[in-house]
Amino acid sequence: MIGLVDANNFYVSCERVFQPKLEGRPVGVMSNNDGCVIARSTELKALDIPMGTPAFKLEGLRQRGEIHLLSSNYELYGDMSARLAQLLRDACPAVAPYSIDEMFVYLEGFTTAQCAALGQRLRQLIRRHLGLPVCVGLAPTHTLAKLANHLAKQDPRYQGVCLLNGQDHTTEALLKRTAVGSIWGVGHRLAERLAIGGVTTAWDLRESDKKQLRKGFSVVLARTALELRGTPCMEMNALEQPRQRIMTSRSFGQPTGVFAEVHNALRRHAQRSAEKLREQQSLARAVMVFLNTNRHRRDQLQYFPQALIPLPSPSDDTRVILDAVRQGLEQIYRPRYRFMKAGVMLLDLVDAEQHQLSLLHPPTRNRHPFLMATVDQINQRMGQGTISFGMTNAPAAWQLRCAHRSDRYTTRWDELMKVGTHPGATQACTSRTEPLP
Repeated sequence: MIGLVDANNFYVSCERVFQPKLEGRPVGVMSNNDGCVIARSTELKALDIPMGTPAFKLEGLRQRGEIHLLSSNYELYGDMSARLAQLLRDACPAVAPYSIDEMFVYLEGFTTAQCAALGQRLRQLIRRHLGLPVCVGLAPTHTLAKLANHLAKQDPRYQGVCLLNGQDHTTEALLKRTAVGSIWGVGHRLAERLAIGGVTTAWDLRESDKKQLRKGFSVVLARTALELRGTPCMEMNALEQPRQRIMTSRSFGQPTGVFAEVHNALRRHAQRSAEKLREQQSLARAVMVFLNTNRHRRDQLQYFPQALIPLPSPSDDTRVILDAVRQGLEQIYRPRYRFMKAGVMLLDLVDAEQHQLSLLHPPTRNRHPFLMATVDQINQRMGQGTISFGMTNAPAAWQLRCAHRSDRYTTRWDELMKVGTHPGATQACTSRTEPLP
């Protein structure tokens, strides 16, 4: 049996863990630079505020206190996601994170009753230890588990845990009323093509001929149909494959044409990309640097350059990558342009343990693996950016706007939650309790 544990309204729920006053209130989390709404509480959805609404259109509601808008706090969300994954690893035989708020758990050898009981226990543990509300979908396949999780969220009768056997009448009824476009991996355009052939529901897809699906569409869609029948076709390892490229990029808080500021932004992105590279135990053979002006400002000069810098040998050393970034920027920088976005991409990745050393670049004795490991450990423990290569000016133009960001409670010593009392609260508290003997 496979389970999918999905945190409800994850970004908003992370904020509410440390700000209980937001419980029951309309809350939205904004994108980078406080641009638009990318996460909504149930209460905000009830106000018919759609995803992607520009934040400036909601400023009146925010100022009147009718809604609460918060800047993205990805450091907090990432740490809460890591804690959720660790809790699941302690409670389940195997875990595969699928996204920041979704984790597959594998319950081989568990009976149906044991799976259902574990689903409820996981909800209680996560709520108690992390403060996050989650729903759990259980089924024989990944696709059905995804559908079961959706049902657990939508139907209160399941109390947050839905189990589908794959062959019973409950599963059949659910598939017959589920649009094919709602199935995991079936996009809008694919749903339109399927509808032409009369496949409009998940049940229609399940009953479709596998060979015809493979011939007319793809092997992936044929496997999806088998998964809907209760036949597992996805391996856990397929969900954990290392990325073939790693990219870090951000829009600037405001446009800038200053070389030093653009360089600082790229250095920040390069260091983060190098950390990701080491996390998946890979080496990069090349580094790409790119810049973008604001394509929406037709009154300004437009320029979208990129430079590819091959590395002397595959590396995960931040210093080597930073040197390549500097070379790339010097090639493409032009002082007359005002840039709005910059990014770094690590390409042609190879496994750090299996790559073949070049005879032209024999290994030299250096302590860079130990240095990089130490830097990563300190940054993981003390907060991202605690140790970095090079100085960065705090008020730099490239830094993101985040006027309404909450504190990074779990990763920054200087932003730990502070607990205190005021006279009114103390008096109210003592008036409701019996005096000590």
